[in-house]
Amino acid sequence: MEKKPQNIILELTFNFALKIIVYSELLASERKFIMANQLYRCGTSIGSQVSEAQSPESRADFIHKFKIADKEAEETLYRLRLCKNSKGYPECEDLLSEIVVIKRIIGKIISSSRK
Repeated sequence: MEKKPQNIILELTFNFALKIIVYSELLASERKFIMANQLYRCGTSIGSQVSEAQSPESRADFIHKFKIADKEAEETLYRLRLCKNSKGYPECEDLLSEIVVIKRIIGKIISSSRK
């Protein structure tokens, strides 16, 4: 049977969302509920938008979904930077590294789709 090619951005954003869920649960266990909820929302939304973009109505719709994913990634980056620089928050360096990579890939997808 022929193996289907991997969709790297789908895999990255799905795995990132799983890690965000774990980190958000850790934040909640430390009674940092507001940050946990906000980070959960934006961090899991990235993959949701990328997944929706796999069945676009048009090229414009595809680009639009990726633009939303980019905005959610930017918010996630911001919130992770807040966690990193706030006292009493768990370590999140790995998540920060991953979101930077995801943002770069999403940016490339958007720019190449416009051509």
